[in-house]
Amino acid sequence: MAEQGTAAASKHADDVAAITAQYARLPAGTAVRLAKPTSNLFRFRDAPAGPGLDVSRFNRVLRTDPRTRTAHIQGMTTYEDIVTAVLPSGLVPLVVPQLRTITLGGAVAGLGIEATSFRNGLPHESVREMEILTGDGRVVTARPDNEHAALFRGFPNSYGTLGYALRLEVELERIRPHVMLRHVRLGSAAECAHAIAELCRDGEFDGNRVDFLDGTAFGPGEMYLTIGSYVEDAPFTSDYTGQQIYYRSVRRKRVDFLTAEDFLWRWDTDWFWCSRALGVQNPLVRRLWPRRYRRSDVYRRIVALDRRYGLSNRLAALRGQPGYEPVIQDVEIPVDRLAEFLDFFQREIGMRPVWLCPVKLRDPAGWPLYPMDPNTLYVNVGFWGMVQQRPGQSPGRHNRAIERVVRELGGHKSLYSDVYYGEEEFWELYNWSAYQRLKKEYDPDGRLPDLYDKCVRGS
Repeated sequence: MAEQGTAAASKHADDVAAITAQYARLPAGTAVRLAKPTSNLFRFRDAPAGPGLDVSRFNRVLRTDPRTRTAHIQGMTTYEDIVTAVLPSGLVPLVVPQLRTITLGGAVAGLGIEATSFRNGLPHESVREMEILTGDGRVVTARPDNEHAALFRGFPNSYGTLGYALRLEVELERIRPHVMLRHVRLGSAAECAHAIAELCRDGEFDGNRVDFLDGTAFGPGEMYLTIGSYVEDAPFTSDYTGQQIYYRSVRRKRVDFLTAEDFLWRWDTDWFWCSRALGVQNPLVRRLWPRRYRRSDVYRRIVALDRRYGLSNRLAALRGQPGYEPVIQDVEIPVDRLAEFLDFFQREIGMRPVWLCPVKLRDPAGWPLYPMDPNTLYVNVGFWGMVQQRPGQSPGRHNRAIERVVRELGGHKSLYSDVYYGEEEFWELYNWSAYQRLKKEYDPDGRLPDLYDKCVRGS
């Protein structure tokens, strides 16, 4: 193991030297982008002209230490590859985002979340240190207790506008082989919010520890909380990578069992429920669609083609119908305002189902570029689809309404998709002063885009 660790460290040092040299060769004023095969962003814009920064080599787990339950991982490693590397040791990251091709660096520079977030917070909160290629071409090691502590805290939600994470040391946790699921139906948003708060407070349900908690809202009077608990043995295990579809099982089964690995990727096979828009949930299509292509990254590429060429809106026009507005967002709402948000959402947007995932920060110091209150329990509400526009409606109407209500309720919105905030409002929400201090320190010449320009203007 020591020789392998030494070899991995040496190879990583070579990788770092190569990318810093490549970055130095980019002419001043050149738009910098990452050349990577997958993306979980939903800002479909034309890529900047010119070559991308080749980060393909940063895709490995360098070292795992089961004794300290930590791992050193390169920034472009997908969670699928991380789980494959560490699961045989009975370990997983504290938060494993629900889609296989989300990268560790992407989840930290953006935001990731999953059903452990009510007890483990967000993915960046289990990071111990980061090696970052900054906008001014340096490679620095940022930790919460060194001279780059401000960058360590400001890196989450910076979306590659301060630098790129090349290596991260992360905490891991021990698991058991199986997960028992209990699907509990609630009759209203208020009842659902109350149950979430109670479960997160107690951490126990029917005598079992609550290891995972998320929910599915099928409509105003039909909501389910899924309570997951690690168990050693299971009387049976379900398989949702074949003909069966996980989200439908939430309505049908009160108790279910999955292997730990299948539980981590339970949402990926059908991209939550979004595969139905592509016909993949049709039994005949599903039998013909190869299993290896039932994955979120495949579906996203199809959606990217639709967005690039406007296929859905062209078909709507041929039928004499108004076009569609993509409404693809994740928002954090304080649990005591959740019912208000869901009432608004069902009334004004009407999309269903929606995903519910409670989250509370682990670190009381907080994170300046995504300023959630560490003392507040939030619920991430995720909704991903298309809403048909009415004649005369302005583009972005539904998304703008969501942004307005999220702010009114004291919530926050992730920036991985379309953003409509004006510049002044944006910086009120995402901490202009903290961001500008970091930009001045680590990218004084503006080689990387500004956060507002990247997320709103599409620079």
